[in-house]
Amino acid sequence: MTSSPLDALDLHLLELIQIDSRMSQSELGERVHLSTAAVNRRLKRMRDDGVIRRYGAVLAPAALGHPLSIVAEVEVESERIDLLDAMKQSFRACPQVQQCYYVTGEWDFILILVVQDMAQYTALSRQLFFQSNNVKRFRTLVTMDPVKVSLDVPVRPEPAG
Repeated sequence: MTSSPLDALDLHLLELIQIDSRMSQSELGERVHLSTAAVNRRLKRMRDDGVIRRYGAVLAPAALGHPLSIVAEVEVESERIDLLDAMKQSFRACPQVQQCYYVTGEWDFILILVVQDMAQYTALSRQLFFQSNNVKRFRTLVTMDPVKVSLDVPVRPEPAG
């Protein structure tokens, strides 16, 4: 993915923009002791290299009418590529699916969804699972307390020991 190695200044910039992606490049420069132009070049390189996928805001689902988080485990009937690709596309296209992972083990897919209520999830399960000719079974886990919700990536290795 990365064509250029990341140095300590790149890692520091990544830490800062994960905390607040609206921080100006001049403020970032002050914090990492670089010029605004140097910060701009580094951020552009990391975007071009795919290290930075996008900038965005973290929204509160409940504030937008989606207070219920669901984890769904899905087992498929067949792992034919065309059938898997169709399932992946339907999961990608569903706005309530926040995350989708094709995984190893007993289940084939793990989905994280945010929904208005159980009625909406029931309708989605019919659309995503029952109408698919490739879902063998699925299991629903309703979250009681979102203890930690994050897509932040650790940018520095943790010390051993």
